Amino acid sequence: MGAALVVVLVSGASVGALVFSQIKDSITTVSLVGETEGPPPSIGAFDGGFNILIVGSDKCEDDSGCDGRGDANLNDVTMLLHVSEDQTNAVAVSFPRDLVVPIPSCPQADGTGTNSAMSARPINETLYYGGLPCTVLTVEALTGLDIQFAGLITFNGVIQMSDAVGGVDVCVDAPIKDRYTGLNLPEAGTYTLSGADALAFLRTRHGVGDGSDLTRISSQQVYLSSLVRTLKSGETLGDPLKIYNLAKAATANMTLSQGFSNLDTLASIALALKDIPLESVTFVQYPGTTGADGVYSGKVAPVKAKAQELFDLIESDTPFALAAVGDDKGSTLDPNAPVADPATPDPAATADPSAAATAPAAPVETLDITGQTAADYTCSKSFSGK
Repeated sequence: MGAALVVVLVSGASVGALVFSQIKDSITTVSLVGETEGPPPSIGAFDGGFNILIVGSDKCEDDSGCDGRGDANLNDVTMLLHVSEDQTNAVAVSFPRDLVVPIPSCPQADGTGTNSAMSARPINETLYYGGLPCTVLTVEALTGLDIQFAGLITFNGVIQMSDAVGGVDVCVDAPIKDRYTGLNLPEAGTYTLSGADALAFLRTRHGVGDGSDLTRISSQQVYLSSLVRTLKSGETLGDPLKIYNLAKAATANMTLSQGFSNLDTLASIALALKDIPLESVTFVQYPGTTGADGVYSGKVAPVKAKAQELFDLIESDTPFALAAVGDDKGSTLDPNAPVADPATPDPAATADPSAAATAPAAPVETLDITGQTAADYTCSKSFSGK
């Protein structure tokens, strides 16, 4: 869900640009705090690297009232995408919706005033207090990173985009049935999910892992990694109609920051993302833990030392590896994952054998945080506590 806009960008710029040019006058935009007026700078002005915040709203879009859930506008998903300065790798950080963080002073969502700063509130309340600009300010303060672009997508957008791509394959290790989201996967195996089923899978918390916000993110990464593989496949990139429908579904269901709504900027971001290999697209979750008391009771407390280590590496564009794939609670390795053909040589390894033999690989730091790459095939783990 958090990768919704990245879907369009990775899918290619040409058809997406055509759709955008046709409907750009109807795109909803919002100005971030401190965002300059006039034409936005090109990606080159950011020395090749950039940060995009993708927010998924859980606002009810059903006239029937969404089963009495009300009309509160909270960020159900908050994901920060960082692309390195040399544009060879990307890291997508998911922030647990129940993560308790300081929220800085933010303009009110209706523009009538300013909300005072708060020292400890769940991050998913930022959209309610001050809209997308407040979520951006909060994540910037939490991570120390400047966010140049931001986009907000609705539930309807997620549904339409999963339909446009033709569904996303997800693996589950056991039956999953969640009465809260309506998800019903009756047996272990791989399912191609689209429409409301895809949304239900992304939203389910009670159906996966230990029923917590943290294991839900691990399960979401099963979907997101499969989504990226689907998008970068020939079946998608070679189908202009799919790309057209993806671009149309995304732009019709998103609110974009002013700089992000510029066609040239979108095209340049697409070019930066399209050639990043799957193994260099890493999904991680912001380090957090449950079970603490005080302001963290019933919520997620940040693990600040691990978070600092993560964002120091991201800010310096230092590559890192994960100690494990998934968390073995909300996700686990797919036992039926495809195996690379050993008879197929690696072009990088055979291009200059003598160089490969004399140039040792640069050391890569290993982080003990939850996540996986887009190249990792994983399965969601059914909630065993039911």
